[in-house]
Amino acid sequence: MSTDDIRSRGLAKMNEVYGWEMPDIEGDPYFDLTVDHLFGDIWNRPGLTMREKRIMTLTAVTAVGRQDLAEIQVNAAMLNGELDHTELKEIAVFLTQYLGFPLGSGLNGTVDKVANNRRKAAERGEGEDKRANVNAAVKMSSGRTLDEQ
Repeated sequence: MSTDDIRSRGLAKMNEVYGWEMPDIEGDPYFDLTVDHLFGDIWNRPGLTMREKRIMTLTAVTAVGRQDLAEIQVNAAMLNGELDHTELKEIAVFLTQYLGFPLGSGLNGTVDKVANNRRKAAERGEGEDKRANVNAAVKMSSGRTLDEQ
């Protein structure tokens, strides 16, 4: 597989995982590794469904207290139809028993926050705020939003 094919495959999977169109940030070694290896290879491996991968990722980011990353995963899971509000709340209840109240309640609050934001946007007749999601992801990889680059 050519370098261009690997990059295209990685970006396509990254877009599927996050539920929005991710820009290709060239020249950032961390972003390159993320797109080419994590999304081009690991997220494309057979054996687990997208839903199973999403639950595992959500569990991992919750376990390390990264509610910012949990928010991205919750939003994408809802957007892609992999998990609904009720299922995500059950995940929070379940994880609280293993991770403790502070981390579990953090996820529970994130689930409610995302669900409420999505409901309000729908009531206003707005689509998904993809620019905000892209900016959050870009900031994670480069430390700067698209507007700051």
